[in-house]
Amino acid sequence: MSLQQNVLETILSSPRSVFNVQSLRMLTESEDSQKLTKSLHYYVKEEKIRNPRRGIYTKATYDEKEMACSLFRPAYVSLEYVLQRCGVVFQYDDAVTCVSYLNRSVEIDEKTYRFRIINPELWIGMEGIDQHDNILIATPERAFLDMVYLSAGNCYFDNLHPLNKTKIKQLLPLYKSKVLPQRVAELLSLK
Repeated sequence: MSLQQNVLETILSSPRSVFNVQSLRMLTESEDSQKLTKSLHYYVKEEKIRNPRRGIYTKATYDEKEMACSLFRPAYVSLEYVLQRCGVVFQYDDAVTCVSYLNRSVEIDEKTYRFRIINPELWIGMEGIDQHDNILIATPERAFLDMVYLSAGNCYFDNLHPLNKTKIKQLLPLYKSKVLPQRVAELLSLK
């Protein structure tokens, strides 16, 4: 089987929907990046795969959370995106919000992906972050703590009842912050 056929077969048969050249090199065991890139460009031109952003290749449809985690690594989906879906924040925002090593906003296929920088020391502990295939997503408790940490307490939550306060207390030491426990205690005691 030629490299070109192997690339397309690998992409289409994979449970993943978003790829970069590095991940495809590992999946196809290709040693030649140039040949791999040429194959990818060929299949984009033939409309078998998509290239929505430089260096990113996708199937015809892809998971927005997987795209978010693939744009800038390391990154995990958190903040408003998670808090909206678990009922802590009611105001709807279509953007996918992530925590990463940089502040950036990217638009792909009319979808906004927002990245907020967080202290690199917080990446050591993956507690409160679930991994599903190629997607890293914060638990509601971790997303709540990320939000309070990054906004310096200047944030509003509509409903804190879905949050597990015991899990929040277990995650607090990860942030190594003296003021975060005070902010969290104030927020949780109000509700």
